[in-house]
Amino acid sequence: MAASRLVRALAMGLCSAALLAPPAARSIETIRLRLPLLETDFLIRVSELRSPAALLAGDSDLAELDRATNGVIGQKLKAVLQSNLPLELKAVLLNANGSPLLEQVLLLVGALGDIDGLPEPIEPAQFHRALELAAAKGGISLLDVLENLPGESVTVELGRLGYSLQRFRAQRRQAEQLIAALPAVSSKGPWLEAGKFASASRELKIDVAHRPEPLAVVIWEPAAGAAAPDRLVVISHGLWDDPRNFEGWAAHLASHGYTVALPRHPGSDQSQQRAMLSGKQPPPKPAELALRPKDVSAVIDAAAQGQLNFRRPVNTKAVLVAGHSWGATTALQLAGARPTSTRMRKLCDDLRHPWRNLSWVLQCNFVGSADSAALADPRVVAAVAVSPPMRLLFDVDSAKGMGAPVLVVSGSNDWVVPPGPEAIEPVGRAVRTTSEGHRLVLVEGGTHFNLRSSLTTGGGPLRGLILAWFSAASQAPAGSPPQLPPDGWGSSTMPLRDVTKHLPEPANQP
Repeated sequence: MAASRLVRALAMGLCSAALLAPPAARSIETIRLRLPLLETDFLIRVSELRSPAALLAGDSDLAELDRATNGVIGQKLKAVLQSNLPLELKAVLLNANGSPLLEQVLLLVGALGDIDGLPEPIEPAQFHRALELAAAKGGISLLDVLENLPGESVTVELGRLGYSLQRFRAQRRQAEQLIAALPAVSSKGPWLEAGKFASASRELKIDVAHRPEPLAVVIWEPAAGAAAPDRLVVISHGLWDDPRNFEGWAAHLASHGYTVALPRHPGSDQSQQRAMLSGKQPPPKPAELALRPKDVSAVIDAAAQGQLNFRRPVNTKAVLVAGHSWGATTALQLAGARPTSTRMRKLCDDLRHPWRNLSWVLQCNFVGSADSAALADPRVVAAVAVSPPMRLLFDVDSAKGMGAPVLVVSGSNDWVVPPGPEAIEPVGRAVRTTSEGHRLVLVEGGTHFNLRSSLTTGGGPLRGLILAWFSAASQAPAGSPPQLPPDGWGSSTMPLRDVTKHLPEPANQP
């Protein structure tokens, strides 16, 4: 790890460790970096970071290293520790206090280090006192917070960081092996080309019974008089995202004759994120797990009742749904997957579980709402779930309730929702326990965010795959699963592979 990244990792660990501190008389005086496999710590004195003269005359390991590097190391550390923290930090923490989402963040990052000399249990609310004391000086830097924290020293275990990195790599290894063993799907075919229909977009709002405010919906549709398909596609965005990041998918589908609706989920979209960062709202509430699929069902209802003013009739009894990240989880719910808190109650506090990943922070936020969030919509006949957090949220029997076939897509380089625990293992179980034709496609080089497509990217690497899957679902005989074409829907920039028939036996773990 480069020096600057090491410093930033240290800063993150310290900021999170700060969240764990109860009130006491003494304040943090030293920072210790504990290196794996070594019997010595790297000592930094907080007081030496206040001025070059103090560091030059200091006797800590940092002071010696600073002198040996002609001040380079010390300046880098000071630049990070003395930079002001975001002004919104205090408001966010105050509004998030008691939130399961915040508790999971603290649990995850707090495991990287310890504040020495403090009794347990440690409450995250204690950090507010240190912030208030630091804020009295004006801008709040990490160093200001450290000087107002109780305790004797902060110890950051770099070995724990190393363990986390090894775990994340292991969670991607199965995907890498599958990709290496199979040829990529051809990217030469009609699925990637724009269709023959001109299309246009507009935005409107509809009243919904389950939310106090109207629901905004972006509509993409082909020109009037377009021939079949007469299918409606609804696309659900992810956490703190926006429909415009998926208009590339929508425009591509509309050019081939599909009518596409993209609801903006108000409890977890970009505007909610801005409100949260300004201290006006708490993080997304666990109740959003059930509200999001209700948003999609309300869009289908509005289409059936003529409220969306489509240019041509659409079949609202056989709807196609796509989603990304949390939106992909929403698509799974609508397809019939039943959320449950059973696995979350067992694993959310297990910091050493080999399948633990960043998406568990979000999934564990739903521990109190999962059991009442089942909302299958029988009008949904097929779904695409791109990078769905699902390993904790849906148990091994959830796939049995999915009456609609689902195409799951996962990126090989996704660190947020890694392919091993969140795609390969769950889809492997679903394929072995159902006959609905569920499939898994891996994207070589895909991350959590580069699989989306704004309008300017022309549909991105998944446009051909999504079109081919929905076309297969639209043409499949009643009671038969869709047959994804063998080629022509790949990508020239990010190779795609259908690994469904090559999935390993699911691991025998809870």
